[in-house]
Amino acid sequence: MLAVMMAATLCMLSCSKKKFTVTGTITEAADSVLYFENMALDGPQKVDSVTLDADGSFTFTGEAPADAPEFYRLRISQQIVSLSIDSTETVNIRASYPTMASQYAVEGSENCSKIKELSTLQMNLQAQAQNILNAPDLSAKNVEDSILRIVEKYKQFVANNYIYKEPMKAYAYFALFQGIVVGDGYMMIFSPRRDVNDVKPYSAVATSWDALYPNSLRGANLHNIAIEGMRTKKIIDSENVGLTIDASKVNQTNIIDIVLNDNKGVTRRLTDLAGKVVLLDFHIFAAEGSTARILALRELYNKYHDRGLEIYQVSLDEDEHFWKTQTAALPWISVRETGNASSPYLYQAQGLPVDYIISRDNQAVMGPQQIKDLDSDIARYL
Repeated sequence: MLAVMMAATLCMLSCSKKKFTVTGTITEAADSVLYFENMALDGPQKVDSVTLDADGSFTFTGEAPADAPEFYRLRISQQIVSLSIDSTETVNIRASYPTMASQYAVEGSENCSKIKELSTLQMNLQAQAQNILNAPDLSAKNVEDSILRIVEKYKQFVANNYIYKEPMKAYAYFALFQGIVVGDGYMMIFSPRRDVNDVKPYSAVATSWDALYPNSLRGANLHNIAIEGMRTKKIIDSENVGLTIDASKVNQTNIIDIVLNDNKGVTRRLTDLAGKVVLLDFHIFAAEGSTARILALRELYNKYHDRGLEIYQVSLDEDEHFWKTQTAALPWISVRETGNASSPYLYQAQGLPVDYIISRDNQAVMGPQQIKDLDSDIARYL
């Protein structure tokens, strides 16, 4: 009787766990083995597999991620469909072998749809690189320069349209780890080790994931990559001006160090505010409701400034003169980003205004998804 009760309890616990489902059909693949693999940080791990029948139907289920989105792939031989799972969704895939990697339909997940777009872009980039490698009249130097040019163009497009647009999304994370085969090697498209400018997209996603998924291993990994890139950048910058910096002395932070001129022409660096609790506020003064919001921020500033609150406000107004007029009497730091809404500093903006709370040790501790009441949320960290 006790054994029956224990079995029933275990069944109830197991059945109560939230599940996701990946289902669909892959035609023209009868008797082929379809693998369902988890793309773990230490490499692909088999979750399940099935030998397909003539109709190609399949269904895989798994436990919904608890801490952060997780990544999987469907694979037959070298044909791969990449997926992300962030809840209990049901993702449906329809494809035909052997073109499943490039010609598949996906339903049930916005992230998976975006990942399909990114995978298509990546395959196009791979084809361009291969054409350059096969060109008979190009020297080795010209081949290298040409590939770097198309990679740089790709990075700019993907960063602006996928990463900076919604860095909290799984597809933005996916974009950071794309690569192409060049000759006998594999080239990461975004690589802070190779290009210090790639620190910025990594930092944008790391900041969002640190705020949204503070206990996730993937978030910690992003954070570490961004920190390593920041160290490299600071060391390179110091070498360019004849200085020497010990890498161990570089501050570790999970925020992008915004460096912009304020309304008086003074360069203001976000990380210089270490030791204070910072409300990082993205704002458009020409927008409807701006006056009421500024009055609300004044109340917060007056209430908490003596306790260590600082406001670092980034304006995205197009009219510089208007911005300077509107901010002339403000007591906090007001800077302006000329890149407007495409600014990489907008970590996860989905409309303005957008706020982040940064702790005294320069860590982004709350983002727009977590902030419910500015007053009480700020008070928590003072």
